[in-house]
Amino acid sequence: MDVAQISPLRVLIANERKNRLELLARVVTGLGHEVIAREVDVKEVGAVTAREHPDVAFVGLGLSSEHALELIGKIVHESTCPVIALLSAKDPSYIREAAKRGVFAYIVDADAEELQSAIEITLHRFTEYHNLRGAFGRRAVIEQAKGILMERHAIDQEKAFEMLRSHSQHNGRKLIDVANAVVESHLLLLPSASQPVVREVATA
Repeated sequence: MDVAQISPLRVLIANERKNRLELLARVVTGLGHEVIAREVDVKEVGAVTAREHPDVAFVGLGLSSEHALELIGKIVHESTCPVIALLSAKDPSYIREAAKRGVFAYIVDADAEELQSAIEITLHRFTEYHNLRGAFGRRAVIEQAKGILMERHAIDQEKAFEMLRSHSQHNGRKLIDVANAVVESHLLLLPSASQPVVREVATA
């Protein structure tokens, strides 16, 4: 993967050992990225994450695995940025616990080249994940809009989708925007719980 594809990132680094923070900071800045915060304190890392909005966070495993896991948990709770765990040796138990807390990737004994590669791979996967989740969300909205049109106009789903697409093309709007408008207007027109629902009764 081409290093030039990644713009300088705002990086948060956290480790209970300050000497490891300094070493990691030198590696990160040497790769052209900005270290926006260096934290060892579990309580403070959450506030810093919420305030600084890092692009990516690195959490090193020091003497205490519990301390590192708490750092990961705080960062994940306060931000949507990917978190990479740094290990001096592979530790399956720690990796499992870190995964439960939301760590997105881990690397072992990283030098500068491995660290840059980890950043690139992690961000690529993280972007794919969010795009996929967004795609599922858009699909759900479109399906909901089709259902509303089918009920309102007594048509099948193919005709409902054609209505959405035709309106989208005619008005120069994205299909998802049209679907959102249908769903929102439907919700606005729903009777409140305090209002009686009046239905026509067919007479023989």
